Amino acid sequence: MDIYGHVNNVQYLSFFDTAVNSWYVDKKLLDPLKSPEIFLVVETGCHYFAELTFPAIISAGLKVEKLGSTSVIFRVGLFAGESQTTAAHGRFVHVHVARETRRPCPIPDWKREILEGLTA
Repeated sequence: MDIYGHVNNVQYLSFFDTAVNSWYVDKKLLDPLKSPEIFLVVETGCHYFAELTFPAIISAGLKVEKLGSTSVIFRVGLFAGESQTTAAHGRFVHVHVARETRRPCPIPDWKREILEGLTA
């Protein structure tokens, strides 16, 4: 909560990051400590439509907007409680990189297949 009585705008980006990375881990696309390749954020943004307030439960919906050879663009919707209307829409661009060099590397076919499941 901030001085205006709602969740501060910077926290929304943390929600996006948590939603996307939790999904990666759940789908076995990423082991944060051991994967030889990781996804790094290169761009993010947010459009705000409604305030999020404590103690509302916040959920996120994910969609892959675009899947490139080394990058993926996610759209993230944040929802408060049981609301069917998004409180915020986010754009989250990740580049698939080698952990050691931090240089882009192609997203392997097995990861692409899983990511394509979020394009519908």
